[in-house]
Amino acid sequence: MGGPCQANRYHRIAMQEYFFETPLGIAHIKGDSDGIQSISVLENGELSMDQVPEELRAATEQLREYFEGNLKEFDIKTNPKGTDFQLKVWKSLLEIPYGKTLSYLNLSRRLGDVKAIRAVAAANAKNPLWIVIPCHRVIGSDGSLTGYAGGLHRKKWLLDHEGPVKQHSLFPD
Repeated sequence: MGGPCQANRYHRIAMQEYFFETPLGIAHIKGDSDGIQSISVLENGELSMDQVPEELRAATEQLREYFEGNLKEFDIKTNPKGTDFQLKVWKSLLEIPYGKTLSYLNLSRRLGDVKAIRAVAAANAKNPLWIVIPCHRVIGSDGSLTGYAGGLHRKKWLLDHEGPVKQHSLFPD
């Protein structure tokens, strides 16, 4: 039997979660000392009244900065769970720059197999890290907004949010 010191060596902080409001709904963040495991958006629900858990603080702050228009690239410790193929697709999504889009076909090409377009789309749909892994930047080959688990209205909002600043006319139509 191990003593107290040995037991502490295996002690892990339990999974933490936090809910906060964003312009697109309530963000639900889950993670632990190994990193953020998931970020999702809910139509409605209860907001967290407690202080943000330490393990989730950076993700919460960076998401708020993103929505305020002050952050273009996330720098948080992540720990998404998925198959090797899904992890490969999600890693590739991180290479799509802020304000840019890529088609599912071109993403498949980047991954080395144009025939894997449906598998790439399926992996994209299972992305557990909303916004941080920017699956919203993947569009149809014809430029259409297709396949977004969070709803096409959110995808459109995110792409508009990241898009170039639009010049407003002094003279309305």
